[in-house]
Amino acid sequence: MTNAVPQRISLDIRGAIAHVRLARPDKLNGMDFPMLRALVRVAGEIRRHRQVRAVILSGEGAAFSTGLDFAAVTRKPWEVIKAFVTLGRSTNLFQRACWCWRELPVPVIAVLHGRCYGGAMQVALAADFRIATPDCELSVMEGKWGLIPDMSGSVSLRELLPIDVAKRLTMTAQVISGTEAKALNLVTEVADDPMAAAEALAAELCARSPDAVAGAKALFQRAWSASIRGAFAAERRIQFQIMRGPNWRIALRAGLEKKPPQFRERSFRR
Repeated sequence: MTNAVPQRISLDIRGAIAHVRLARPDKLNGMDFPMLRALVRVAGEIRRHRQVRAVILSGEGAAFSTGLDFAAVTRKPWEVIKAFVTLGRSTNLFQRACWCWRELPVPVIAVLHGRCYGGAMQVALAADFRIATPDCELSVMEGKWGLIPDMSGSVSLRELLPIDVAKRLTMTAQVISGTEAKALNLVTEVADDPMAAAEALAAELCARSPDAVAGAKALFQRAWSASIRGAFAAERRIQFQIMRGPNWRIALRAGLEKKPPQFRERSFRR
């Protein structure tokens, strides 16, 4: 299934895997308001496709993305003000364009090459996994422009880094390579062909119960910083929800019979 989503993002659903591409290569996929809105819209569309079990997020052309296109965004100061408004949500538009990928009930794999700066870095950090080329350039770039990361980066950085490392990268806007990012735990894997590595990981995830994979994502998001009591409660609630669906019985039967499982669409809801 192919669906050309207008305004900066392409979506291609192939079986159980959704390929999402930032599609503004003439501007190195710089993020303007149409792209921010399209990111949120595409994540919502993927959520409606229950057959999707994994998402691969990448950028067309020479870079994943150089981050927020300040020249385009600052031409519309009133739209900047509107984008900061939460309207009763926990996120504004800038934050939602990143965090919508964390909120999807399926794993998201970001494929990074060329440059991954600023807002694009925060999009990548909101993915569940990041696979980068060794020479990819990554930076918490906001400090260069006299700003702080405000597109969900404060949460995703704290999950991955010691506080002193997060402060240093943020305060200095240091550019690091994919290899350096792996050493710091900012990326999951380094590969010469990150798309091939992402597709291999997506295929491995798709071989498992879609409810168990979705449940595992929900479990760790809820339990990682919770109290022990809260984490145990999350385990119970999520396990009970998984066991109410058909896919755990399919997995159990296939394991006992030593046959490949034929799973149904995901029934787990976050």
